[in-house]
Amino acid sequence: MLFHEVQAVLFDLDGTLIDSAPDLGAAADKMRTDRGMTSLDSALYRPMAGAGARGMLGIAFGITPEAVEFEELREEFYVNYETRMLENTFIFDGVPELVEALCARGLGWGVVTNKSERFTVPLTRSIPLFASAGAIISGDTTPFAKPHPEPLFEAARRLRIDPARCIYVGDDHRDILAGRAAGMQTVAATYGYLGEEADATVWQANAAIASPLGLLQVLQQA
Repeated sequence: MLFHEVQAVLFDLDGTLIDSAPDLGAAADKMRTDRGMTSLDSALYRPMAGAGARGMLGIAFGITPEAVEFEELREEFYVNYETRMLENTFIFDGVPELVEALCARGLGWGVVTNKSERFTVPLTRSIPLFASAGAIISGDTTPFAKPHPEPLFEAARRLRIDPARCIYVGDDHRDILAGRAAGMQTVAATYGYLGEEADATVWQANAAIASPLGLLQVLQQA
């Protein structure tokens, strides 16, 4: 499929459409200060913001999901995040203009995130941008999360569009893996968090963009 044949664009959420790193990092850092530990620089949390609780707790306490205390700490993190998830989270510059341009072209659009519905639903309902999204798929909407392709297939079903006519845009390697597994064209958002692997050139995405509006240039060049 060529980019000019697309009928819809699907996006990852955190690090692609919105910058939630300040609130995610603050939720984890509060856990440190509540325990009398020193606060960490927010820049330490940012690269792992796309990994959610796993990434934030890994930075804050150096633990992995295999640790016996992980589940208890994860719930504490979730509660902290719920109380502040819109305090310092914002839409990336250019995203509203991008969505407007996609809609003007008659393209459908939606969100596929690994964020659970517990957070995705109130967050997207609070931001007017998402009112025009034809599908919003969370990490627990289907039995699978990315890099499994099923969440992307579900988004395509809700949009009533062949997955082969969709583009998936994300800032993490697993986004590109999921998009490719779903048979979609993929675009790496290099302005995002990029996860632990910062070299997006090895992800084998069909294109890369350094800003949200860069997607329009990709579509125009096709």
